[in-house]
Amino acid sequence: MSQTRYTKDHEYIRVDGDIATIGITDYAQAQLGDVVFVELPAPGLEVAKGGQAAVVESVKAASEVYAPVSGEVIEVNPELEAVPATVNEDPAGKGWFLKLRVADAGELDDLMDEAAYQDFLKTLG
Repeated sequence: MSQTRYTKDHEYIRVDGDIATIGITDYAQAQLGDVVFVELPAPGLEVAKGGQAAVVESVKAASEVYAPVSGEVIEVNPELEAVPATVNEDPAGKGWFLKLRVADAGELDDLMDEAAYQDFLKTLG
C-alpha cells in the first residue's frame, strides 16, 4: 500500500515499498502558473534529502524541486519533456517528476501527511 507525504516546499512523495514517486502538489503548480519546461535528473543520480532533484519553469518563474528524501533516481517521467503542461493538468497523477529508491525510510517521518499538509496550506495567506 502506498502512502503520500508532503514537504513545506510543496513536493509530494508517494511511497510504495522502497520506491518513491515525487512531484509537486496542486498548490505548487497553481502558484507557478503555466509550466513551460521541466529539467529532470539522470537515472542513477544519487540525491540527498533537501537537495535539488529537478527544475520546473513556468511563465512566472523557475523553481527547484527538492528531494523529500535521499535516494537513487531510478526513473524520470519522459512525458514532461515533451508536454511540460502535464504538471498543470495532473500534478499528482501523470505529472509526476521522478521515481527514486529510498535510501532511508526514516526520513519520511519528517514529512507531513495529507491532513497536516492541508492544515499547513491554511496558514499561507
